[in-house]
Amino acid sequence: MSLNEALRLAQAKNLDLVEIVPHATPPVCRIVNYGKFLYEEAKRESHAKPTAGQMKEIQISPAIDPHDLATKRDHAIRFLCDDMKVRVKLRFRGRQKAHKEIGFQVVNQFIKDVAAYGQADSPPKMLGDRDLNAVLSPLPRNKRAKNPRDLPAQDPHPTSVAPAAQPPLSAKDSSEV
Repeated sequence: MSLNEALRLAQAKNLDLVEIVPHATPPVCRIVNYGKFLYEEAKRESHAKPTAGQMKEIQISPAIDPHDLATKRDHAIRFLCDDMKVRVKLRFRGRQKAHKEIGFQVVNQFIKDVAAYGQADSPPKMLGDRDLNAVLSPLPRNKRAKNPRDLPAQDPHPTSVAPAAQPPLSAKDSSEV
């Protein structure tokens, strides 16, 4: 189709003639709404960006409460399910530096808890004398456990079985009561 015919057809439909592949012979064009075309192009480019390069950091301490550690673990699982790397950073403060083995136990337990979703790139390492770091990478989607957000929500307090329904009282029965 010639350029003049394509322009005439686009004007007849109140649309724009957009060149899709400029270096092809002949160039590839499409008759579309140009604003919509730009929006879809931007949307396609934003979804094409990989998230594997992103890294999230989770900070814990050697004296962390088990419930707080479980919350941090849930955050790490969410990040790993979104294909992000997770850096676990344990900071020693004051006299905690004298008992680094406790920090290693906490980080190793954390790594074991998220093992179904990601694996440690290397064993936990000390950075300086205050920080203990470990980097977790997500497992491939076909090898990792199901994302907990995709599972149906379970009621933490299931209700007991309801008693059997009583038959309605008749007029004769209600006078006896």
